[in-house]
Amino acid sequence: MKFDVAIVGSGLAGLTVALHLAQTRRVAIISKRELLDGASNWAQGGIAAVLDSGDSHDQHIADTLVAGAGLCDEGATRFIVEHGREAIEWLIAQGVPFTRDESAELGFHLTREGGHSQRRIIHAADATGHAVQVTLEQKVRAHPNITLFEHHCAIDLITSDKLAAMGVPSGVGAPQPVGQPHCHGLYVQDTRSSKVLTVEAAHCVLATGGAGKVYLYTTNPDTSTGDGIAMAWRAGCRVSNMEFIQFHPTCLYHPYAKSFLISEAVRGEGGLLKLPPEAGAAAGTRFMPAHDERGELAPRDVVARAIDFEMKKRGLDYVHLDITHQSPEFIREHFPTIHARCLELGIDITKQPIPVVPAVHFTCGGIVTDLTGRTDIAGLYAVGETACTGLHGANRLASNSLLECLVIGRACAQQIAAAPKREEPTLPAWDESRVTNADEEVVIANNWDELRRFMWNYVGIVRTTKRLERAQHRIALLKDEIDEYYRNFRITPDLLELRNLVEVAELIVGSALQRRESRGLHYSRDYPDTLPKALPSVLTPPRR
Repeated sequence: MKFDVAIVGSGLAGLTVALHLAQTRRVAIISKRELLDGASNWAQGGIAAVLDSGDSHDQHIADTLVAGAGLCDEGATRFIVEHGREAIEWLIAQGVPFTRDESAELGFHLTREGGHSQRRIIHAADATGHAVQVTLEQKVRAHPNITLFEHHCAIDLITSDKLAAMGVPSGVGAPQPVGQPHCHGLYVQDTRSSKVLTVEAAHCVLATGGAGKVYLYTTNPDTSTGDGIAMAWRAGCRVSNMEFIQFHPTCLYHPYAKSFLISEAVRGEGGLLKLPPEAGAAAGTRFMPAHDERGELAPRDVVARAIDFEMKKRGLDYVHLDITHQSPEFIREHFPTIHARCLELGIDITKQPIPVVPAVHFTCGGIVTDLTGRTDIAGLYAVGETACTGLHGANRLASNSLLECLVIGRACAQQIAAAPKREEPTLPAWDESRVTNADEEVVIANNWDELRRFMWNYVGIVRTTKRLERAQHRIALLKDEIDEYYRNFRITPDLLELRNLVEVAELIVGSALQRRESRGLHYSRDYPDTLPKALPSVLTPPRR
């Protein structure tokens, strides 16, 4: 199981790295489920890039900095924005069927979303992520230098520090920086056979997405369990800005709809947020102008807090998003997926408002990297939502995430391609000689449910120090229980995901307690003011 590059994750970031490297490197892609089961495939809105002469890099950068509440890294933001057009042109060359508009300069329709001062979102109707992923998936499956491992769950990275602890020599090949550990590969489990494989690779790329499943309600797919962030933290990488969890303002509220997102673009095309009939005399009233002069086009953190405020103030379970003032033809053309799904559930959005609630959507922080994806460990890279380049700051600007996947994915591939080849040590096989089969797997299900519920209640849109401390106490107890379970019983995918989720929960709460102000997505009742200087929160793992 030897490869030049092992990529964990099959979203847009991972597939971008793979396709840019496959001409000259042997690449393995490790996917927890099928290639299309990650969050990228769910993305509706589109990709933000400067594609029109009426727009500019400076305007896109300014919009990003405003949304990021002063915490964006301006150098990283400029790098990603200025490489946006070539990233889009690469996707067009791959055959991605973006929505056409022959009157536009580039020939494609551009829409606008909350926080953007211009129409700069290129999209494929309201299913952009799916269109991109299907196109790239076909190319990945056809490439002779790419080996796919679907239904394989990453367990842990194999670093020089881990090998030293096991008594295995790793000092071969090119010298590594003094004091910096090196990543040599990882252990993965075939979830169908339960067999654990050892994957050796000179370069490992974590592209595992975010950690939305640490919360009870999320727009994320079931695969979003923070695996890359947790594995990198255990291996010795710093993480940054984990307290900034973006709640998408508009997730469909329906008992039979699981995590269905109502795109930001619905508000971008004129959708209005209103109070539902349960609000009594105020029913049908727009409420966003009372919270922000930008109304429904305010950044996501502002809109999510406004909805949360109105729901709690009036005892509501949801609010309405109304686009019925647009023609039925316009709605069906621009939002075919949303229209069809809502219609399946008995909601005709051409005639009725959509019931919506906020739900966890995006992890703005992650593994600390540079602009080529390099982490604190030599040979280990992180790209996409699992990484923290500094682009998103305290709140991600809509449709910047897929752009980051493309730009940093390509830069990461270029960095790996330029690195000198080195001989890698032979890695030891996975040892499960001292463990047994689990006696009661109900423990995992109960702990999973408890974790997600108290994270929702204690570490949500509005926070207090007391709630955070309660969550921290519960996490410590759960972590001890899960670690003991992990040491004594054979691993299962559910156990691996729970182990990673509790690790990520601890990082979110630790970062939130460290920030003694309110900024962007982190709002604390105990520290409602914003400090004059914006600083990232950086956590450094203890030496293991």
